Amino acid sequence: MTRAADAAHADTAYIVFDTESVVDGALLARSLYPDLRLSPEAAVLHFQKEQAGEADPESVFVPVAFHVPVAIAVARVRPDLRLADVSSLDAPRFDPREMVELFWKGVQFYDRSVLVDFNGRGFDIPLLTLSAFRFGISAPRYFDDQDRFGFRYRFTPKHLDLLEWITEYGAYRLRGGLNLLAKILGKPGKMGVSGSRVAELHAAGKIQEINDYCLHDALDTYFVFLRTRVLAGKISLDEEQHIVKETETWLESRVEKCPALRVYLENFGHWDPRPFL
Repeated sequence: MTRAADAAHADTAYIVFDTESVVDGALLARSLYPDLRLSPEAAVLHFQKEQAGEADPESVFVPVAFHVPVAIAVARVRPDLRLADVSSLDAPRFDPREMVELFWKGVQFYDRSVLVDFNGRGFDIPLLTLSAFRFGISAPRYFDDQDRFGFRYRFTPKHLDLLEWITEYGAYRLRGGLNLLAKILGKPGKMGVSGSRVAELHAAGKIQEINDYCLHDALDTYFVFLRTRVLAGKISLDEEQHIVKETETWLESRVEKCPALRVYLENFGHWDPRPFL
């Protein structure tokens, strides 16, 4: 291990991440409709119409089992809860296999780190697990069958799904999701792009735009994570606000290297808890 790698290893306590994906229509066609000889696009539409009933077919979400990642954003967080790094994996190519391999290599390498996500157990982790299965990628630290309280145990301290944490493990539905929590904190949240537009953007070849959106979501997740640490008594509110201000300055210093941060900072607000503003 090089000196730089050793320092990064010691300096990473949390891996905050987010993913974006599109449906593999070819897999859907050969899995569910082998006799219909449908094109990938036709298979997706056929599935949506089957499931829609009286609803708009385009509103039907195709299960994660048929998805392929097209963006993975990762923020490494230090033990003191400050950002160490934020990046889009395999930029600027964004090759699905390479992104997935880099993600699982990171989980393996940063062997003291906790995974942090928003609805990761419901979507991101199944997406990345099935992609590892597809591509034949090993991640012994994560998939260790002998670790009874490892990553795959629902209440493990090694994986913090913020949606589960904030909703008492699914006791109620959080309408608004990550966008709502980010807006409460004065952070950008959705800025014109949402998950429902990813397929459209992918079809138009706008892969960088998808990855920028994914990076913004990872940053929102980080700021929500910080506030949950206040709730849990790990840091004080004053400490959190100091870290937020430091992080804004840190992000500003990285705009030239990562242009996607510019629009995030342009919409970077400040927390004001007063109701009805």
